[in-house]
Amino acid sequence: MFVRTLRYLFFNLLVRFVVLILLGLNVRHRERLPVTGPAIIVANHNSHLDTMVLMTLLPRRLLPRIRPVAAMDYFLKTRLLAWFALKIIGILPLQRGRSARGMDPFADIDRALARAEILILFPEGSRGEPEQLLEFKKGIAHLAQRHPEVPVTPLYLHGLGKALPRGEGLLVPFFCDVFVGDALIWEGSRSAYMQRLRSSIEALAAEGQFPAWE
Repeated sequence: MFVRTLRYLFFNLLVRFVVLILLGLNVRHRERLPVTGPAIIVANHNSHLDTMVLMTLLPRRLLPRIRPVAAMDYFLKTRLLAWFALKIIGILPLQRGRSARGMDPFADIDRALARAEILILFPEGSRGEPEQLLEFKKGIAHLAQRHPEVPVTPLYLHGLGKALPRGEGLLVPFFCDVFVGDALIWEGSRSAYMQRLRSSIEALAAEGQFPAWE
């Protein structure tokens, strides 16, 4: 009960204040966001703020069901960071690299989707330079194939790489834009699925007609 209350206060008081008041957020096509689980949200990744912004886009009632998927080794460096990541942010840790023989790296994700949770994934894996898409990892195609009934909603985030770029600890108030795409459905080919996903996010980026960062 204590952890649930602390998580609620963290997101609804601190995170929403930072995202909606300090930064400011313009969300386009909000009606395309999932309203229930199971569902998967995927987006480009430039900042630690990305996860916080995506979690504030959904209704408060869904907070207990939102699970950002992140690399286990990054968030489990210290006990305090591990506790905060797992209990307050709600991270679903994913083992990077080669798994032990007989272990299924997607088993926890399978169970989360079976519980009708909403997962947040970044197909680039690590954070890149502001507004530059890295190569997408193929894990999302594996998940789509395993769960063809689960909608995967692509999003494009603009501005967060300037508000809190990789390697920086100082937040710079910078107005941010979020573009929500139409959900993708599995159609039988991993390579074709990855191409559709990337094309969708690139189309959302082009929709904003933003000038290149200096």
